Amino acid sequence: MSPVVVPPVGARIRQARTARGMSLRGLAREIGVSASLISQIETGKSQPSVSTLYAITTALSIPVESLFDSSDGLDGEESAPAPAPASPVAGPPGTVLHALAAFAADPGHRIGPLVRAEEREVLELDSGVVWERLGHVPGADVDFLLVTYRPGGASSGSGGLMRHPGTEYGYLTSGELVLTLGFEEYTLRPGDAVSFESTTPHRYRNDGDEPAVGVWFVFSMP
Repeated sequence: MSPVVVPPVGARIRQARTARGMSLRGLAREIGVSASLISQIETGKSQPSVSTLYAITTALSIPVESLFDSSDGLDGEESAPAPAPASPVAGPPGTVLHALAAFAADPGHRIGPLVRAEEREVLELDSGVVWERLGHVPGADVDFLLVTYRPGGASSGSGGLMRHPGTEYGYLTSGELVLTLGFEEYTLRPGDAVSFESTTPHRYRNDGDEPAVGVWFVFSMP
């Protein structure tokens, strides 16, 4: 499998920040992190967690995909040539950036109409979460996923809550999963379902000894 090429995410964040007249300290204060961390992210010395990445893009009012889609410029940036259509991506246990870049690399990529178990695109996050893409129709702003939270796995390795545009629907098929949603905490068991606006701060985690597995629909647009 060809590795996913990650564009200079830090540089794009810096460009979006300066285009909006926001200082480095101002952005850091807005999302509750240190200015040093923002500086390290913008210079490529540090990679943001899922929650930090979503917080940054929310504060800057830009979609997450704009940081990874090399076919579109950001605020006047000259567009880079679009990458060739990717073959199924089997990311090694690695970074959140590789996972998100793979999702946004080719929005016209068709998955289906039939996807057999052995043919799924598998994306592994460093926080103990595995996303398996069950299908994608070009032009539809939705990810159809089989999600596995390994024991100790969480949607945010740092413990912070994430928020992003859109809505999500989930159905747990096995294991137990704890959802923190705003100021509430819910324990999901097999057969339980959730649905909420993704702009509500949230985080999933698996405190158990068995994998928690479910089917998720994540709409990127409200």
